Amino acid sequence: MNILRSYVRKYKKESIIAPAFKMLEAFFDLLVPLVVADCIDVGIAGNDNSYILRCFGILLGLAAIGLACSIIAQYFAAKSAVGLACDLRQAMFDHIQTLSYTELDELGTDTLITRLTSDINEVQNGWNMALRLLLRSPFIVFGSMIMAFTIDRRCGLIFAAVIPLLAAVIALIMRTCIPMFQKVQEKLDVLLRRTRENLTGVRVLRAFCKEQDEIDAFHARNTALTQMNEKTGRINALMNPLTYAIVNIAAILLIRQGAVQVQLGIIQTGDVVALYNYIAQIIVELIKLASLIVTINRSLACARRVADVLAVQPSMTFGKETDDPQETVLTFDHVSMTYPHAKEPALNDLNFMVKQGQTIGIIGPTGSGKSTLVHLVDRFYDADQGTITMDGKNIRAYQRSSLRQMIGMVPQQAVLFKGTIRDNLKWGNENADDETLWQALSIAQAEDVVRRKAGGLNAEVEQEGRNFSGGQRQRLTIARALVRQPRILILDDSASALDYATDAKLRRALRQLPMTVFVVSQRISGVRDTDQIIVLNDGEQVGLGTHEELLKSCRVYQEIYASQGKGASV
Repeated sequence: MNILRSYVRKYKKESIIAPAFKMLEAFFDLLVPLVVADCIDVGIAGNDNSYILRCFGILLGLAAIGLACSIIAQYFAAKSAVGLACDLRQAMFDHIQTLSYTELDELGTDTLITRLTSDINEVQNGWNMALRLLLRSPFIVFGSMIMAFTIDRRCGLIFAAVIPLLAAVIALIMRTCIPMFQKVQEKLDVLLRRTRENLTGVRVLRAFCKEQDEIDAFHARNTALTQMNEKTGRINALMNPLTYAIVNIAAILLIRQGAVQVQLGIIQTGDVVALYNYIAQIIVELIKLASLIVTINRSLACARRVADVLAVQPSMTFGKETDDPQETVLTFDHVSMTYPHAKEPALNDLNFMVKQGQTIGIIGPTGSGKSTLVHLVDRFYDADQGTITMDGKNIRAYQRSSLRQMIGMVPQQAVLFKGTIRDNLKWGNENADDETLWQALSIAQAEDVVRRKAGGLNAEVEQEGRNFSGGQRQRLTIARALVRQPRILILDDSASALDYATDAKLRRALRQLPMTVFVVSQRISGVRDTDQIIVLNDGEQVGLGTHEELLKSCRVYQEIYASQGKGASV
């Protein structure tokens, strides 16, 4: 929670002004019963209409001043709360961008989305309410007690006995509910994950007729969330009846004691009315306080979740090296890597060297570690053992931007963003001209795709590229990486949706480029013409050489070749 205080300090002025004016408003509210009492005891008792009118004017003045104070307080409270939420959301998003794949895998996409949206909104609402009521309500409650003592000591003792009892009830409910609100948010994470999976995989669900199963699963999780909310709500619901019961019993005792004091001539009738008004003010403030406590409980639980993300430190550190090597030589020296919480390493003792301009094929059975290998090159993950060097320098010595600028990455899942084709291609290089874009499209075998679209480079791309086929999306993502003109191009099984003829044209075009190319593929045809082929099996490097060499020496490669039959010869 200390992390969040630094964001609050930015709005220190607003966070002081808002409660200060709320306290000023509360002070004027506490004067109202005294004016009413004076009006009854002097004006009404003496039948003095002019005095009654003066009291009425004073009440109007107090109301006007209180309204002005309330408007000022709410303006600054809103400014502070909205600014805090804006800064928190920006800081959290920026912080997420610094995290490696390791931290992102552990946190999970669903909970990050919830914390960026719902949780920060709850923090905003809680801070806004706290600035307006957290000091005002207790001030009214304790102020009413003090004012009661100024009227009559015996009646003031009733207030003094009631307030600690009310505080104990509220504290007990808060202590019970705060952990429960955190569990509610966790169940919301689970529900969001399930919803996200259903929406992104809706075609698969319908293809397998799993709609009803998913409806039932969603209903079960939604019911669990509802039950937790209801349980929390029931405990919170105890606050109003308990506090009302205590205050109303206090009001009965107060009126009885006040009547006795009036009969004895110790206080006047107006004083009893004032005392009852103070009790009424306590009731009103307790209603506000009950709502405030519910909001603050939820806000505190959400604030802890936001703070937990901000407290996660990136496991990767980057150096200061910015030199762009002219002759890139990449070396894996006894490199091993294990995913967090995994029992077995994903990669074990890899040894190979790649020279500038070479094309390297990576092949192996599913789950053999092919994608993990190329993710080590651009430091999406770090090796646990061994070193990866580029021109003799450990890749950890390079700045993040310098390293990533040298590498063009085309992941397995072709991702396009809503906008135009031009916008998507310029992710690789925002300063690229049209000639560079068309050249990249030509190499990626996507030029005809773009020319057939109305608007060409300015054709619209729908969210996730839904208006393109799988093969078209893959070619456009390859073109996007080529626009960067990287020294190392990584194609992580990114031509799987292409037909053999288009794949062959793509491979021929890539061989003409003066860059190092890593080709991850399930097909022998995708890697057979590369300068070197790395064969993986269960994370082990079981083969290294050309196509012809591996056919003679590597059993795993021979099995893959035999299983693909004629397709391997394309």
